[in-house]
Amino acid sequence: MYKLRNYSEEAVDNLLDTVLSKYDNTCKCEKCKLDIKAYALNSITPKYVVSDKGEIYTRALNEINKQEVVNITEAIMKAIEIVSSNPKHD
Repeated sequence: MYKLRNYSEEAVDNLLDTVLSKYDNTCKCEKCKLDIKAYALNSITPKYVVSDKGEIYTRALNEINKQEVVNITEAIMKAIEIVSSNPKHD
């Protein structure tokens, strides 16, 4: 079965907790983390891949270049600042 995956979303997922760990005063509840993820993803270019095998997709994830990592990290940091200054808690 073929799967459509957003390579950018996977990269954000892989980096989010690492970047968040550097922000002691930031709420890390599920809602805030999802808001941060959504904001970061909306500010970067999506990269979709289709594969029928997990190893093909994993190989694509491993090909992320250093500049993309920097761009995604910056997007996450900006999202943390925005969500932290205006959390949407109930």
